[in-house]
Amino acid sequence: MNDADSGPPDETPQKLEGKGLAIVVCWVLGFGSLVAWNSMLTIGDYYYALFPDYHPARVLTLVYQPFALGTMAILAYKEAKVDTRKRNLAGYILFFLCTLALIVVDLTSSGKGGVVNYICICLFVAGFGVADAHVQGGMVGDLAFMNPEFIQSFFAGLAASGVLTSGLRLITKAAFEKSSDGLRKGTMLFLAIATFFEFLCILLYAFVFPKLPIVKYYRTKAALEGSKTVASDLAAAGIQTDPNQRAEIYDKAPDRLSSKHLLIKNIDYALDLFLIYVLTLSIFPGFLYENTGKHSLGSWYPLVLIAMYNVWDFIARYIPLIKCFKIESRKWLMITILARFLFVPAFYFTAKYGDQGWMIVLISLLGLTNGHLTVCVMTEAPKGYTGPEANALGNILVVFLLGGIFLGVALDWLWLIGNGEF
Repeated sequence: MNDADSGPPDETPQKLEGKGLAIVVCWVLGFGSLVAWNSMLTIGDYYYALFPDYHPARVLTLVYQPFALGTMAILAYKEAKVDTRKRNLAGYILFFLCTLALIVVDLTSSGKGGVVNYICICLFVAGFGVADAHVQGGMVGDLAFMNPEFIQSFFAGLAASGVLTSGLRLITKAAFEKSSDGLRKGTMLFLAIATFFEFLCILLYAFVFPKLPIVKYYRTKAALEGSKTVASDLAAAGIQTDPNQRAEIYDKAPDRLSSKHLLIKNIDYALDLFLIYVLTLSIFPGFLYENTGKHSLGSWYPLVLIAMYNVWDFIARYIPLIKCFKIESRKWLMITILARFLFVPAFYFTAKYGDQGWMIVLISLLGLTNGHLTVCVMTEAPKGYTGPEANALGNILVVFLLGGIFLGVALDWLWLIGNGEF
């Protein structure tokens, strides 16, 4: 294994160069994993103007999630044999192509509505779901056996994409509100920014991340523990492996726990993520667009609510870095996550009887708890496992996360009962 023949470098990970840059790159890669989809959510008012009868916030989310969950389930089942480098690059390239295609569809149709254009948009949103399964599962599995700060930074980047898109949406609405084509101009700007960041992620993952010394350390260590997913990344970093020697290393590597045993040992963590996102996605974003009534903020109201959710979700993902605020107890994580379901009656009665100030406070708390609890679970669960086991567990956790999102999106339609829709 060339420079990895005798094992990982002698230095401890803390002394290796590149940790700071790796954290930044993980943040950008997380940002790119969700910026395209967050752009779609944030420009929802544009699609409501084009397709007022098709419930775009709910329908597009419902299109996205089955493809994300189905693809993720297949990849998680095959994770031990899937080349992580090819998987992640395929995901970012698909994100890039789909965001670019959305721009092309809008330009060729001159911003017109119609069922054909809506179907095209749905198809590319399905592509986002497939890309998300490749990237999110691949990156979480890859980062699970590295420094916990890497996975925290990746999830912070995911939330940052929501903050940026929400902030830009408020700016573009103010700038283009009086323009006859203001919504469309803002949408084109969003999609162009998303396309740029997807291309940047392709470059960073392909040429920068695998060559960082600390990343090479963790991947070499994972290879010596029997991981078959890191070979291409090690080759990209200049660490060539001899097939015969690699087979010998895999034979000598300790037996890894099966995915079934990993799930049994971590079923509470898996359920934690499932329940976090069932609750969050049963409210966000469909309820905010269609069930909060009319207030003095007018058309700004759902945009402000989404922005507040995203801001507090982002801030909360850094709170676990302060040890005294991080929830490490498995029991208290579950208790806190179950307590979040009190948000359901709280949102119902606030939408029915409260004013916009209380709703803004409530959506901020939803974002705060979502971000904080997600990072607590994701950084605690992989501790104590070998590289191949951590990679498998990371994939399993993402399956449950996406499963929670899918069920939450489906349950979100229940808010329409009694709203004149059913």
